[in-house]
Amino acid sequence: MRFVIDPTASRFTVQAFATGFLSAFGHSPKIGIRDYEGEIHFVPETYQKAFVRMTVRTGAMDVLDEMKSDDRKKLEQAMYREVLEVDRFAETAYESKQITVQKLGADLLLAYVTGELSFHGVTQTHSLGARVTAMGTMLRISGDFSLRQSDYGIKPLSFAGGTVRLKDEVKFNFELVARMQDEVGASA
Repeated sequence: MRFVIDPTASRFTVQAFATGFLSAFGHSPKIGIRDYEGEIHFVPETYQKAFVRMTVRTGAMDVLDEMKSDDRKKLEQAMYREVLEVDRFAETAYESKQITVQKLGADLLLAYVTGELSFHGVTQTHSLGARVTAMGTMLRISGDFSLRQSDYGIKPLSFAGGTVRLKDEVKFNFELVARMQDEVGASA
């Protein structure tokens, strides 16, 4: 079976955390990831030969927090130019190498995924867990994972002359909807 992630029905965010002397007054921005695609394959019923692939275009992320328009623009520009370097690293990709599935109920699963994350020009092995609810021709997949920016050659962003900076670790949250595709790629 093949399922394709539907970004219009899904939510994928990353949370950064402020640290430093004045961090109590700083933002811990939540970023919405807007442009991504992915697919999931597996053998029905047994979930054997499970495979996941996702691609994220790094230039399509928005700060979701309430803040002044000028502050939001400055933060997004710094994120694109200094942190993500979208001109050099336009995409991030994840491809599973191993997936194990634990059935919790008739339609509820826990999936443990180990794969290769290529981010900011660096590829590392990254594992995560996800809850999967099978709903006929649709899957609902939710979970979270953390990563350290420095593992991918990224220097965490700092503001106000370094008195407020973002921690190295960021946390991703996802609530994805994937829809079954037939042999020619149309939604079933």
